[in-house]
Amino acid sequence: MPAAVPRRRPVTVLGLLLCLAAAAACSGGPGPAPEPGPGAAAPSGAGADTGTGESPYWVDPQTDAARQVAAWEAAGRNSDAQVLRRIADRPMALWGPGGDPGPEIRRAGAGARATGRTLVLAAHNLPYRGCGPRSAGGAKNATDYRRWIGAFADSIANTKAVVILEPDAIAHVVDGCTRPEHHAERYRLLSEAVGRLKRNPGTKVYLDAGNPAWIPNPLDLVEPLSKAGLARADGFALNVSNFQPAAATRAYGAEISEAAGGKHFVVDTGRNGEGPLPGDREKAWCNPPGRALGTPPTDRTDDPLVDAYLWIKRPGESDGPCRGGPRAGTWWPDYALGLARRARE
Repeated sequence: MPAAVPRRRPVTVLGLLLCLAAAAACSGGPGPAPEPGPGAAAPSGAGADTGTGESPYWVDPQTDAARQVAAWEAAGRNSDAQVLRRIADRPMALWGPGGDPGPEIRRAGAGARATGRTLVLAAHNLPYRGCGPRSAGGAKNATDYRRWIGAFADSIANTKAVVILEPDAIAHVVDGCTRPEHHAERYRLLSEAVGRLKRNPGTKVYLDAGNPAWIPNPLDLVEPLSKAGLARADGFALNVSNFQPAAATRAYGAEISEAAGGKHFVVDTGRNGEGPLPGDREKAWCNPPGRALGTPPTDRTDDPLVDAYLWIKRPGESDGPCRGGPRAGTWWPDYALGLARRARE
């Protein structure tokens, strides 16, 4: 999975709220009650309890976290293995591979259908998806992307699924990362992707909209979201791969929602249990120390605007080669264990 990217500039309108929430170590709005302890976790792949009863989302038994639990148990590291079950036994998004996404999505879809659960997916393969002079990453061109998103959608078929569509894509248009000559194509491809995915009867689609510490004014995202097909989507996603507290994220999302006709949203709570790292925000996004898991994945949010708390960025995967981490998207067991040890739920 790709790394998080730098979330630029502090929020001005919501800055006070962010600071207060971070100081209180806010890990989410209304949500699941604390679990009895890591030793009480359900077996991997069995639909682990998230603290509010069984999650509606599918738990993949083949994640790096699940394999790490098995390896540590085999090595006698039973205490660490039990703590890591706080990640391994909970549902996380499957990021569609950039080559052929079909085999992995069909494998996961079969598991979700067999257990009666909802599959959580992330589609992240737009052309020019990265920053920098070469705008690297993603499909080679629009034709390749249309082929890829078609295969992605075909592989979901009738599986009940939630798709987080193209993390960073819209915020990168707003912050200037994506070059102007690519804007129109990006909006067109996103809108087409929403339409293609929504042809599946059980698929919900949420367009990614960054996070409160990235785009200072949430209203700057409303028109771009509209151009990207928000009207036909189920809503938008916030805080993907980031650490912003759920309270501040909820306030930010509410402003977007009000200006976008009441659209709902989902929040990535995988690593926001202690909020963002204090200090330099330009460095806080990449493998920040001392962070914790946030609210476990659930659709019981007690909030009319928030459809779900999800773990979209997989906790324990590196953001990149910073602070001693491996390359972006690589499983980092020591970091994962720290997130799990500091979890409050």
